[in-house]
Amino acid sequence: MIAEQTITWHVACSVEDIPENGGACALIENEQIAIYNFTRRGEWYATQNLCPHRQQMALSRGMIGSTGADNEPKVACPFHKKTFSLKSGECLTGDEYSIKTYPVKVENGQVFVGV
Repeated sequence: MIAEQTITWHVACSVEDIPENGGACALIENEQIAIYNFTRRGEWYATQNLCPHRQQMALSRGMIGSTGADNEPKVACPFHKKTFSLKSGECLTGDEYSIKTYPVKVENGQVFVGV
């Protein structure tokens, strides 16, 4: 039997704190979490801020976009251009790296991240 995972929702910031089609970082439970306002898709995403390639806190400053036939949302590290799926966290450049992803919801102008 698989145990049901409990999600604790945290207020991360206001909607206005995250640039359109960009990201920003919030400290939640002592972890830097990158939050992305993917305005072109009408979607929000959250991942760890740490790029596992060179251990730099940089993903919130990465470029977001879409790739492939399935239009997979992605973020590219601003330093080394490793790209990661914003849905699954897997590295899309063929490397064995991956990142954590978190659920996001927006209510009453506030951005919540589930941990």
